[in-house]
Amino acid sequence: MADRQTVVNTQPGLGVSGDFASTNPRFTLLVGAGGAVAGPNGVTIGAFCWATTPQDADGAPATINSFGSGQVAGFVGREQQGLITQYLQDAGMLIPGGFMVTVYTSGDFFVTNSGTSPAVPGQKVYANFANGQATAAATGSPTGGATSTASTIAPETFAVTASIQNDVMTVTAVASGTIVPGAAISGTGVISGTTVQSQLTGTEGGIGTYLLSQAQPTIASETIDGTWGLLTIGGTVAGVYGLDQVLTGGTTAAGSTITANASNGSGLTGTGGAGTYATQTQTVSSAAIDVSAINVETPWHVASYAAPGALMKMNRLP
Repeated sequence: MADRQTVVNTQPGLGVSGDFASTNPRFTLLVGAGGAVAGPNGVTIGAFCWATTPQDADGAPATINSFGSGQVAGFVGREQQGLITQYLQDAGMLIPGGFMVTVYTSGDFFVTNSGTSPAVPGQKVYANFANGQATAAATGSPTGGATSTASTIAPETFAVTASIQNDVMTVTAVASGTIVPGAAISGTGVISGTTVQSQLTGTEGGIGTYLLSQAQPTIASETIDGTWGLLTIGGTVAGVYGLDQVLTGGTTAAGSTITANASNGSGLTGTGGAGTYATQTQTVSSAAIDVSAINVETPWHVASYAAPGALMKMNRLP
């Protein structure tokens, strides 16, 4: 195999990203009765994560993702819980969707310095909104976001036949359009403001089951309509557009965010640069649509020097 051992070290390696860096006390995220499970795209071990807790009483678990917005929920430590999901893969650092996840809110860990500059003890650790990877920088210095010069948002719709039980919508037929995360839905008995959170099973963007943002009264099979905005990033593009980042510029509605991209939206092409993404429904003519910083300052501090790509120690104490 391509990754067979080719080197014998005279001294043992420091560890692997996600390993404990000490035996000091560590604390975990307190979640509901259903615990915490990886989102549909899985969760990366040795990276920061964000949690979404459904607002219902049916014991649904908190959904953990390696992408998000705002302050992190915590860090995913290495507990030998990753699975090999790729043919002939030697090792894996991915917890597949639906598997249990332990989220650490405090503790001393090894983590890869994913930045382009060395990490120096005393710096703060930053988490990338798009993938949870860690970088190091001075306090109060998040990395700038992304800019474009000629982007648009066009309203999109879909109509499906579906039933709803608690916070799960089961789609049995698609009359028109594509279902994407973040889309607002409406129908007889559907609570106003309900959105599609993620797809659970089925054909991407079509027939299957979907997790909703809130529990509903039991709804028998009926026509469910949906709306969302097709964001097309174009012109001169600089920086990275990531999931859940806040959009600004032109006539973009306040609070608009990127809800889906090529990784979780059927037919979308955006992977961080020019391409198509999903956002809230609205119409924006050609404008410079930007996003805020691509990472967030976490409560962790750098505890050891690390070159770019190397392991650094981090802890919650300055």
